[in-house]
Amino acid sequence: MQTSFQFLLKKNATRLTIAAVAAGSLLMTGCASAGVTGVSQTLVQPQARADVIYVQAFDASPDQVKLDSGIAQKLKTMVSGSSSANEQMQAAQAAREEVSDEIVRQLQAKGLNAVHSDAPAPANANALIVAGNFQKLDEGMRRRRMLIGLGAGKSEVGASVQLLYKPAGGTPVLLETFTADANSGHIPGMAESAGLGAAAGHIAMTAAAAASVHGATEVKHTTLSGDAQRLGDSIAKQVLAANAANGWVPAAHAE
Repeated sequence: MQTSFQFLLKKNATRLTIAAVAAGSLLMTGCASAGVTGVSQTLVQPQARADVIYVQAFDASPDQVKLDSGIAQKLKTMVSGSSSANEQMQAAQAAREEVSDEIVRQLQAKGLNAVHSDAPAPANANALIVAGNFQKLDEGMRRRRMLIGLGAGKSEVGASVQLLYKPAGGTPVLLETFTADANSGHIPGMAESAGLGAAAGHIAMTAAAAASVHGATEVKHTTLSGDAQRLGDSIAKQVLAANAANGWVPAAHAE
């Protein structure tokens, strides 16, 4: 026979599960985003298929990096003995590498000959060159994302991108320009998630569930690293679209 204590434990466990699911559902509705805008194509019509796609590391200055200004991040910097300038430099370099690597990975997954290289394209090859400049590198504020969410404290990256075509024995010519952006999205914060439990009188349990889900989400998605990967993915899709537009790959590859 079930005791009142066992019944209470079972009831609370069920409520906690429901709270976790509810918090997770809220997070899914505000997932991170990335996209391309301002696509501008030139009148240049390449005569031959690009044999190789050269993806260059995008230009970025440490001064562009806006570090997390939260107290926790400042304490971490003090304990590590690092400096803001050094952290900015590391963040800029990491973003450059992550974006380029992600573009190459996505293009290779579609069967294209893509390489990450800042060296000039071979003189005897028809090459598509992907180059760019970062316009924004903002870590946002983790504490605001965790507590408030809904876009507050979100991290953001943005870049202007150029696609150039270099014919064998010729010089590069501009094919297309566009702007790419990515951010950590509008995930509801812990206060918003806990609101579901508050309505039912289970604030503590729901807050605990929200904190657990938010912790995992923060690690996986709402960082400059995550934004850089999403940015690279959206740029790769636009590069695929350009290849399809020139008849170098089937249109289905750009989807």
